[in-house]
Amino acid sequence: MKGECLCGRVKFKIEGNIPNLYQCHCSLCRKVTGSSANAATFVTQKDFRWLSGQDKISSFQKPTGYRSDFCSVCGSPVPNQLRGMELVWVPAGLLEASFEGAMTVNVHLHMGSAASWERDSGECVRLEAGPESLESLQEALQENPCA
Repeated sequence: MKGECLCGRVKFKIEGNIPNLYQCHCSLCRKVTGSSANAATFVTQKDFRWLSGQDKISSFQKPTGYRSDFCSVCGSPVPNQLRGMELVWVPAGLLEASFEGAMTVNVHLHMGSAASWERDSGECVRLEAGPESLESLQEALQENPCA
């Protein structure tokens, strides 16, 4: 399986089976993704190989040890080796779309600090693709609140 960042400069390959995914809902993961959760998995170092773009990777680390590696061109979070371990953290959104059906989210972490606006409701508008226009999205946001 291969993966790459948004601009395609940072590329990697994973050999063998990919474990299922987890989603972390902590405030740090929400901030680094700008979303409700961070979807990722771990693979062993021996199964992971960079294909290109390592020179484009920048890092940010908090004094607590939380680290985020990202492409310096497009800002996508990219894999990083977990400190002191033979595991590589891999953001799920970078993996080839053709393999997405083979993985499922098996674990949700830090639900106690999940964003208050996060909820899964069958009442929400769900589109198979993007909206017809920004105007139709704006209308859906105002007229079809989730229950």
